[in-house]
Amino acid sequence: MNRISKTVGSKIALFGAALIWGSSFLIVKNSMDTMKPHVLLGFRFTIGCLLLCIIFHNKLKQLNREYFGKGALVGVFLFLAYSMQTIGITDTTPGKNAFLTAIYCVLVPFLYWIVDKKRPDIYNFIAAFISITGIGLVSLNGDFSIRMGDAFTLVGGFFYAAHMIAVAKFSRKKDPVLITILQFGYAAVFSWIVAFFFEDLPTHWTTGSIIGLLYLAVFATTIALLLQNIGQKHTNPSPAAIILSLESVFGVLFSVIFYHEKITLPLFIGFLLIFLAVIISETKLNFLKKRNRNEAIPRPDLSPQK
Repeated sequence: MNRISKTVGSKIALFGAALIWGSSFLIVKNSMDTMKPHVLLGFRFTIGCLLLCIIFHNKLKQLNREYFGKGALVGVFLFLAYSMQTIGITDTTPGKNAFLTAIYCVLVPFLYWIVDKKRPDIYNFIAAFISITGIGLVSLNGDFSIRMGDAFTLVGGFFYAAHMIAVAKFSRKKDPVLITILQFGYAAVFSWIVAFFFEDLPTHWTTGSIIGLLYLAVFATTIALLLQNIGQKHTNPSPAAIILSLESVFGVLFSVIFYHEKITLPLFIGFLLIFLAVIISETKLNFLKKRNRNEAIPRPDLSPQK
């Protein structure tokens, strides 16, 4: 396969990952009708972890105490991010959940500033200001209050950013696939613990709920993750970030088509501002420059997903 074919194929893989993750918001929302948030996450991460173990079984012999320790730290943040996001979607729309979660892209440089003392650049500060404006338009009510679902989603976005930093710090010189397997495993354990104490198992299973769960576990957790890993291998960071950020756009698109979410003018402007903030923060507008400089902070090869 020549270089052009690899580049095109990689971008298609990234587009596929963004499309799958974008559709997952609607699937999660619909799944809340038949099961509780942490029961869903328990099944989702358990199946995803097992699938990755089967696919990459040859790598498992490399696991040691250091892997398990760092995997636990990363797994905690992954669990908290998904937990807050999934609880949030019970009281908001899939579209709002998708865009409010996307603020993690803007938060990462500022959390990285605290951890590694690397000051965010002007693009990060501009993106932060724009995203705050967009968040206000998307989540604030007329009396400047915020829905519980939107608040939980924003907290989830914070933990997604913390998860990104944890992966960048603790997975250096480690196999990203093994770190991913472990964090999925730990997230599954934490989810089942919360579900055991505070939630009930579904009283009845429908064909739709089973298909939805399998879609989240197989496609949105495992296949999308592999597509992202393949796509980023042969794609420059700036275009890769732009393609992956389409996840939030697809989230709204699926919500409008299948959930019949109504997009008001303030909501549309808010979505647009958040998307613009993500693009600015992730790419530094390198795609508008003659020289393609990558000024972004180190990113893990594998992202959590949606």
